[in-house]
Amino acid sequence: MTRPRRRVLSLIIGWLFVAACGGRSRVPPCGLGTAAAPTVILQRLDAGYALSEIPRGLPERLPARVINERQQGEVLVAYEGNRLMLGYQGPGFPTDTTLAFGLLLVDDSTQRVPGVLIYGSSTVPRLRQSLGAVTGGGQSLGVFGVRVDWIEMNNPRCPLLGDTTSAR
Repeated sequence: MTRPRRRVLSLIIGWLFVAACGGRSRVPPCGLGTAAAPTVILQRLDAGYALSEIPRGLPERLPARVINERQQGEVLVAYEGNRLMLGYQGPGFPTDTTLAFGLLLVDDSTQRVPGVLIYGSSTVPRLRQSLGAVTGGGQSLGVFGVRVDWIEMNNPRCPLLGDTTSAR
């Protein structure tokens, strides 16, 4: 798919996300919105928004969500040398590590880190530089970073990562 087509597809999915979350009810429209946003975020890796370095000043804990899990978890942030080590606490950590990875999100307008998304069944971004690992349930996954337009991806009526006011 060419870059202009990806851009148009991203804009359409983003628009659907915002439109789906505009109502008063959090059920089914928000389900569509929270399903579309992770796909758009994943596309940003291919569009040149991948991080090559760990953001500085991360808090001790960040919100985290396994894609397709309703309940949000969190990650405990630690470092091992120059590698980021995240410990996931919450439901649904992937058991098949060949198709799973984590994405550390950074808002490209504020440099704030709203949290981590864990993809359980997507193609692992092999050509991207891993920032470290996220572990949970005795399993370990690569964690990558990506810059996103957080306001566009996260509608407060349909939070992708819930309340992230405490996140850096």
